[in-house]
Amino acid sequence: MPYRSVRRLILSAASALLAWTSPSVNAADSVPTMQELAEQNRRLQEQVRTQQRTIDELSGKMSELLGATERHDRELRGLRDRDPGPAPSSASAARAQEVRIGAEAGLAFFHTGRQGQFPKSEFRTDDAVVTIEAPVIKNTYFFTELKLLTRETNTEDFSLGEIYVDFEDVSAAFGRPGLLSVRAGRLNIPFGEEYQRRGPVANPLISHSLSDIWGVDEGIEAYGRIGPVRYVIAAQNGGESRLHDFNADKALVGRVSWDPAKWLSVSASAMRTGELATVADNLSEVWFGGGFFRALGPSARTTHFEANLFQVDATARWKTGHASVALGRVNFDDSDPLVDNARRMRHGYVELVQGIGARLYGAARFSAIRVPGGYPLPGWGSLGTFFFRPSLTEELRRLSLGVGYRFGPPLVWKIEYAFESGRMLNGAPRDQEDFFGSEIGVRF
Repeated sequence: MPYRSVRRLILSAASALLAWTSPSVNAADSVPTMQELAEQNRRLQEQVRTQQRTIDELSGKMSELLGATERHDRELRGLRDRDPGPAPSSASAARAQEVRIGAEAGLAFFHTGRQGQFPKSEFRTDDAVVTIEAPVIKNTYFFTELKLLTRETNTEDFSLGEIYVDFEDVSAAFGRPGLLSVRAGRLNIPFGEEYQRRGPVANPLISHSLSDIWGVDEGIEAYGRIGPVRYVIAAQNGGESRLHDFNADKALVGRVSWDPAKWLSVSASAMRTGELATVADNLSEVWFGGGFFRALGPSARTTHFEANLFQVDATARWKTGHASVALGRVNFDDSDPLVDNARRMRHGYVELVQGIGARLYGAARFSAIRVPGGYPLPGWGSLGTFFFRPSLTEELRRLSLGVGYRFGPPLVWKIEYAFESGRMLNGAPRDQEDFFGSEIGVRF
């Protein structure tokens, strides 16, 4: 065999051996790899789209939550604007789940004319109270109030204010939330609107209206809402004694209120003190005209006395102030068999408060009581002269003018001058009782 043929044969055999032993890479082997890459890419794109949808949903929910929070804040601001006074024991949703201790007091300087209650120009502590509130179980709260020094007292002893257990939203258990809540214990007499803002911080002036109907009495109270109408009704002892009730006839009190517009509130109140024993009860628990209701006939022949009260209130509010008006009537009588002591008393007040800048405000209130036949009405006058002695007032008027500066919701400084005048049943004038005062009201 020629040499060239042998070499070609050897090279061919070597090439065949090399081709047989080398790993083969062809298009068929590469197709699965490309498919895997495409599948991975598709999955990644699907994950990205899923994540984007999740992000969009979360963004929508966050927007809804922020919107709801803003609406809630606006509603709270609106409620505060409508009712700037304290409500320490009624709104369970805002209560912390812990014992809450609060206090309020006025640090004051008072001066009246020579026939007034403060003819010697006194520095004094005014309406100092300490309050404690604590949750008991769900929707049940305990509240108590210790009066360290009440303006109207003539002793330096501490006294008990409100003390009650509050069963909130009892009707929710029957599918009617907000319809009925119940309080039992020693309670504010729920008559009129003024008693809810008598404190040194909430009251825009230092003095109150001449009628100034308020009191604290043992009993039971129901309150709630029926549609747009709020109500409160109470049954209480009626007499001044905190230890016993000397007559089985109870005081009955009720008030209904309605807000026909965001800027307007109206209410109507009614009360009967019930028959009060002249000797044992002596005085009514409800305060009126700077004093209490008491019998006009001598105790030797007068066994009991009573009063029925009616009043309507209205308040219009705007951004920087408010105007309030109240008109009422009292029907009084006692059991004196020899003398007709029935009295028909008419009373009312008009109040205007207007902000001057961010913190300063001005306030004015005119109030009056008229009693044909006369009744013990102290007003700013001396209790010894115009209440405990048999000197009867037929007409009394008060014009209070003041300015205040609110450093913040819990701190205010007020100055007031009140012109007070009237006429006694015997025709003598009452013109020596004007009041001047300055007070710092503080609350925490």
